[in-house]
Amino acid sequence: MYINDIHILYYLGFGILGIIVGQLIDWCNITLSEHKQVFSKDFFKIYLKNFKPKYMLIIITAYLYIGVLYFFGLNDVRTYEYLCLIPIIICAFCIDYKKQIIPNRLSLTLLEVGLFFAFIEGITNLNIAIDKAVGFVIGMLIMLLITLVGNLISKKESIGFGDVKLISVLGLFFGWKNIIAISAMSFLLAAIISIFLIILKKKKANEYIAFGPFIVISSIIIIFIPVETMVISLLSLGS
Repeated sequence: MYINDIHILYYLGFGILGIIVGQLIDWCNITLSEHKQVFSKDFFKIYLKNFKPKYMLIIITAYLYIGVLYFFGLNDVRTYEYLCLIPIIICAFCIDYKKQIIPNRLSLTLLEVGLFFAFIEGITNLNIAIDKAVGFVIGMLIMLLITLVGNLISKKESIGFGDVKLISVLGLFFGWKNIIAISAMSFLLAAIISIFLIILKKKKANEYIAFGPFIVISSIIIIFIPVETMVISLLSLGS
């Protein structure tokens, strides 16, 4: 049986991989938030000994992995690029939501992975590598500008530099057009959710809300609906 010209067993394999990776994300959340090494004996001595399945992480990661396979297939390098990207940004989501920090190790790992795939894709198409490099610079400039302006207006830290680093390295994965879309979408989602929470009196107007989760959500949306697809869809609706 085939789905989108891909045998169903591949979907099963990607789903199982997503289940395993989803559980490993929980371990990474624990170690990185405490600034500990991910690869350590504690994984076997403590974590596996007290093993508890994290169903939400497992389900989300498995579905995203299957979705990546469906949309990009087995022969597209972006499939493997996004398989690496997804667990890292989910980890960033979880840690920033709980601790209001994005560990430097996560940003560095994203940078290393992003540079690797930019190089691989640049071998066959230099324009892709240039687009990713420009995306890195533009992402950094956008977030730095917004951070500096926000700090001047609010007289306090409005957006952490962890968010700046996150957006910058994501530019290596998505290119300049998509990173602009991710930035805009992140602020839009943050504004909507913040207003909603304030109305419900769940948050105070001056209370800090982690921005990283909105960047992650926007990035996942752009993986499956790139900005070009959004523009074409909007033009179709307009006509």
